[in-house]
Amino acid sequence: MRKWGFLFVAFMFLLSACSSNDVKTLRIAEVTRSIFYAPQYVAIEKGFFAEEGLRIELNTTWGGDKTMTTLLSNGADIALVGSETSIYVYSQGAVDPVINFAQLTQTDGTFLVSREPIANFTWDQLKGSTFLGQRKGGMPQMVGEYVLKQHGIDPHKDLHLIQNIEFANIANAFASGTGDFVQLFEPTASIFEQEGKGYIVASFGTESGHLPYTTFMAKQSFIDENKDVIEKFTRALYKAQQWVQTHDAKEIATVIQPYFENTNITLIEKVVERYKNQGSYATDPILDEEEWNHLQNVMKEANELPSYIDHSILVNTSFAEKAKK
Repeated sequence: MRKWGFLFVAFMFLLSACSSNDVKTLRIAEVTRSIFYAPQYVAIEKGFFAEEGLRIELNTTWGGDKTMTTLLSNGADIALVGSETSIYVYSQGAVDPVINFAQLTQTDGTFLVSREPIANFTWDQLKGSTFLGQRKGGMPQMVGEYVLKQHGIDPHKDLHLIQNIEFANIANAFASGTGDFVQLFEPTASIFEQEGKGYIVASFGTESGHLPYTTFMAKQSFIDENKDVIEKFTRALYKAQQWVQTHDAKEIATVIQPYFENTNITLIEKVVERYKNQGSYATDPILDEEEWNHLQNVMKEANELPSYIDHSILVNTSFAEKAKK
């Protein structure tokens, strides 16, 4: 009996070791920590990645340039960042291009905040004002300029545009008195409303239409060598996107709260509801050609597009399409 007991223990040890070896660790670099990325945190917390045999190491790299540098230098396997960064890298002659394979958000995530409450806001009220915008070359800035132009406003002639303030300091600059209007992400926009520092008057996401605002991407070489891993990752993400689609803001807020420990859960719920209502969370990971072309048109309007890149060159939808099936 002692012999059989020993053999059973040995068998269980080997089984455990094999199971452990089957788990693949993926290093994810996210461009910022944001409620805007709720489906990603849901995929981790609800165990959708774990179900696929994936262990996620999530690192916030704070900024598009730093995120792409981390990916290119092999400091991460996958990056969550704006698709425009893959265009910039490709246009610089990258030998190993960065490929977009799964979309997370499909609208801009910023809001127009006024210093004073405005009962009946119209876009022409920005004319002659001081507008505190986002960093030049980034998606928030490009979408901001695109929306202003759609409303007949030349951002460089019709208002005083400030773009020389670092992303992390924009909110503080507005709170200290700089600007009549500011372009802010959540939850800062809602916090300003609660504190009486500003008032949300419009959504850039609603105004700009669908585009690949933040996507998961990896180097072509990594995708070629890890197709099964990318497939599992995308399948887990799609499960999370569907879960977010079918659950209310309160349930989502409860799941993702560990990633926002210093933010009140009621505020998290409010922000999730706002993003859900305007369709910011992609309902599947497919980055289609229409969205891709719209992104490049927005970049061109801001004079930031190096050259048009065909959808088939920097986007691979095969994993997303398979996940959806």
